[in-house]
Amino acid sequence: MATLAFPDFGRRGDGVEELTITDPRTGELVGTLRCATDGELRQAIDGARIAQALWAQTPAETRGRLLREAAEVLAEHVDELAELNCRETGRNETDARAGVLAGVDTLRQYAELGPVHRGHSLAGVSTASDYTRFEPRGVAIVVTPWNDPVAVACGLIGAAIVTGNAVVHKPSERCPHLGQRLGSLLTSVLPADVIQTVTGGPEVGARLVGDPLVDVVAHVGSSSSGRAIARLAGLSGAHVVRENGGNDALLIDSGLDPAWCAREAARGAFTNSGQLCTAVERVYVHRELADEFIAELSAIAAKLNDDHELAPLVDERMRAQVDEQVQDALEHGARALVGGEPDRRPGCYYPATVLVGCTPEMAIMREETFGPVAPIQVVEDFDEGLIAAGDDRYGLSATVLTPQIAHAELAIAELPVGTIKINNVFGGAPGGSAHPRRDSGAGYGYGPELLDEMSIAKVVHLAAPGGRADG
Repeated sequence: MATLAFPDFGRRGDGVEELTITDPRTGELVGTLRCATDGELRQAIDGARIAQALWAQTPAETRGRLLREAAEVLAEHVDELAELNCRETGRNETDARAGVLAGVDTLRQYAELGPVHRGHSLAGVSTASDYTRFEPRGVAIVVTPWNDPVAVACGLIGAAIVTGNAVVHKPSERCPHLGQRLGSLLTSVLPADVIQTVTGGPEVGARLVGDPLVDVVAHVGSSSSGRAIARLAGLSGAHVVRENGGNDALLIDSGLDPAWCAREAARGAFTNSGQLCTAVERVYVHRELADEFIAELSAIAAKLNDDHELAPLVDERMRAQVDEQVQDALEHGARALVGGEPDRRPGCYYPATVLVGCTPEMAIMREETFGPVAPIQVVEDFDEGLIAAGDDRYGLSATVLTPQIAHAELAIAELPVGTIKINNVFGGAPGGSAHPRRDSGAGYGYGPELLDEMSIAKVVHLAAPGGRADG
């Protein structure tokens, strides 16, 4: 078996840290990049502050036009960016390409939304004008993940830039080559230092976030990283937007087709090998259809494994974390009907796994797994499942499969999550934006409302000298 490693930090002879990336499919070397030094980070933030002052004065229409041009440049390099994604994260070619195209579309959307982002007129005295106006916050630090790196980065960067901010972007240390190439394509269109990309791990991110000249921080990633970022930004006063981990529940009611429920559960748990923030992480199924549902889901998982359809996990560290949770569940009484141990093929593969006999005390039911695992707990009725689904420290999203509108309405009202999906694990109209709850983050991390997060409101009262205060 090839020797595989998660991103490896080393030091050159001159003491500069380096980041080495291997392909999670084969273990082959992708490349080595030098991490940004303290001096380079200082230069990046100072350069962003200077550039932002000029960029903020650029008409919104011009900012939108340049962002639209940047989107077209990315569209010309879809295949190149998708290939880098495959090599660094192991994502399959179809999904990687779709992620880049989603990033292109996101830039186009913000290019249109930015110029019409505006304040409100206020009802004041008749002889004065009262209104609010949005202004850019200033220097934005954008810290993005590896599991959908282009789409997420384009959303945060696009919203920040079109509202007049300058961005210093730190892509995940698991896909730095992709992050650097994305940055170089954007900078080929935008003015100097409006967007800069720096390479490094958590230490680089911490130095960026904690800088007193930073005005806003946008982070998509783990909850532990998000909490650390919030603490650092609390000292500097920077505004923080973060979409973090989830432990999303799937609640399956009685009176449904077990085969359809199994297909929905498989989509939610196994898509992108479970490496999605809104993946199904725990399943609560009504006893009435539990046996048939479990049999159908196990058959789907077994076929995925037999056909080798799942992409690898991003690196050996992630595979070890997934397996640790699975083995903990097995040691505490769960049973693996399918999968349950690392794939023996070369690469960071983990099989689609179906666990039954799971209980609330198990780590796999309490923590985000981020792997292709469907842990199942059988419940006696809908109310028991609803209580169990809501008993969680995360609050990103949840899915409910039910034929009863009353149960759907109850779940919508009771589940403490930012997004709830009824009868479709990945459904949703464009433009929807939610506040994640609890350990899943804070603020609008996407959608039109992200423009508000990247802006700061000012109230204006404009009166003529000597005018009457009462109008």
